[in-house]
Amino acid sequence: MEHKKNFIELRNDTRIWAIGSIHSNLNSFNSLKNFILSNFKYGDKIVFLGNIIGLGLESRETLSSVIEFRFKLMSKYLLNKEDVIFLRGAQEEMLSKVLQLQTAPNPHEIIEWMFDHGVSATIKSYGFEIDEVINISSSSTVNISKWTSKLNKSIESNPGHKEYILNLKHAAYSSTKKVLFVNRGVDISRPLSAQSDCFWWGYHNFSKIENPYKSFVRIVRGYQSKNNIGIENSKNNIICTLFRQPLSEKKVLAGLFGINGEILDLFESN
Repeated sequence: MEHKKNFIELRNDTRIWAIGSIHSNLNSFNSLKNFILSNFKYGDKIVFLGNIIGLGLESRETLSSVIEFRFKLMSKYLLNKEDVIFLRGAQEEMLSKVLQLQTAPNPHEIIEWMFDHGVSATIKSYGFEIDEVINISSSSTVNISKWTSKLNKSIESNPGHKEYILNLKHAAYSSTKKVLFVNRGVDISRPLSAQSDCFWWGYHNFSKIENPYKSFVRIVRGYQSKNNIGIENSKNNIICTLFRQPLSEKKVLAGLFGINGEILDLFESN
């Protein structure tokens, strides 16, 4: 995986699979993985909509399973690296900030806030105790730098994990520019090139939009913070939300889309 740009167009596409926020639910992802492997076709593309890690207890293991899945798809269906896309979610954004904690103006406050929002589970999965990290965040910049270096090395020891973090995209779209894939939302008053971090933090009233955004007649997203989203109520005229509340049910939603915005299938993990 090479770092190129924040947005990627899915070329020569006919069908696009999308997987919503996994949040380290390894068993749920594995059930989806087997279904997709059995139903994938030559020419299909796939987009992971962010938040693969975080909240659950198996972040490291889940990411390894996702990377292994990528290799299986690429090998079996002769895919290019641009055919399997990973988007940045809030959990990946927070992990990136943790890896640069020594540069933060108030590291202790930042780490406590991020730990309250689920990144602590990811850090723990790489072998670090939460109390230790909180204590280090109140110490000197040198001590924090030494700790972030250890975290980097732990991540790098898992094949593909560092490359994953470094090559996340902000959004992806079909070759027709009719289907847009994001983690959480877009600022509908701005073009894609002028978006900020609302891709993973959200945009006010985004759930209520009923008209196309630019040329996009379908926006597929992988996370929503409120409401009980399931297969039966995961879409409106424009937005399809592949995420299910409550998190305690550990369900992962996914879908299959045509390049002109058609919803070909929606399904969820066992």
